[in-house]
Amino acid sequence: MFGLGQDIGIDLGTATVIAYVKGKGIVLREPSVVAVDNNTGNVLAVGKEARRMLGRTPGNIVATRPLREGVISSYTETEKMLKYFINKVCGRFIFAPRIMICIPSQVTEVEKKAVIDAASQAGARKVYLIEEPIAAAIGAGIDISKPCGNMVVDIGGGTTDIAVISLGGSVVSSSLKVAGDKFDEYIVKYIKRKYNMIIGERTAEDLKINVGCVFPKVQDNEMEIRGRDLASGLPKTITIKSSEMLEALYEPAMMIVDAVHAVLEKTPPELAADISDKGIYMTGGGCLVNGLDKLLQEKTGITVMIAQDTESCVALGTGKALDNLDKLDGKKRK
Repeated sequence: MFGLGQDIGIDLGTATVIAYVKGKGIVLREPSVVAVDNNTGNVLAVGKEARRMLGRTPGNIVATRPLREGVISSYTETEKMLKYFINKVCGRFIFAPRIMICIPSQVTEVEKKAVIDAASQAGARKVYLIEEPIAAAIGAGIDISKPCGNMVVDIGGGTTDIAVISLGGSVVSSSLKVAGDKFDEYIVKYIKRKYNMIIGERTAEDLKINVGCVFPKVQDNEMEIRGRDLASGLPKTITIKSSEMLEALYEPAMMIVDAVHAVLEKTPPELAADISDKGIYMTGGGCLVNGLDKLLQEKTGITVMIAQDTESCVALGTGKALDNLDKLDGKKRK
């Protein structure tokens, strides 16, 4: 089956890659993990299969995440991963697809070029970039073309992007490298410090999803986890409560709150008044940590809303932005 040149929107996330094809919607959602054989340099698995290998591979096979903190940390692996996903989405194509990829709001020109080059090498005919908070706002159903302020806090795996958007562009924006992955890191450190025990990234993520919270809960939930005792070197099982997770996650959560506060301080007064009326929109998988919306609401005094289908907001927004590709091409020709 040959496909004509399709238009694809890609949310190239630190934790997950989501692809949107014009006319079809979201067609792919896979972890951004690549498993490579060090001896041959061949890619053995990408996405879900590779994620299962994380922390469980023999010496010659390395399962890694080629994106760190929202930017490319391993160029060749990112290119191979993109190639695999583009082929999976398009099948064999006569014309290469046009691809729109979203990037954190404060990336450097070098980092932008790395994304464009990787996508071009992976088979894109033309590559466009869109800032994550703008894509998230479009995906959350906000009309960003009007002259009024909307604040979006997009918490992904590697970065938190905060932006005040008006008339289709960001007026004030900030990007910090504290998001879902950083929460996991803090959980690993906390368990090591308190229980003298080491746990893996995946166990930390399970803890965050099941019992993690950053605002006191009415009911203290608990979860059993396994890890390695540092003193004896043997496997050990312990039970962790939500109240302990609150202790572990409060610090990184407050970093995000402080960053939102800093953006609000720089926001022009008219737009700040709009945000006070409309509230703050939260998107991205990282905003699902229990109580993060309540904490932000308590500290800023502004209503906080979590967008529907938060994890797909950026991909949906990137997909909707594909409708303007012809206009973008037209501008470039002129």
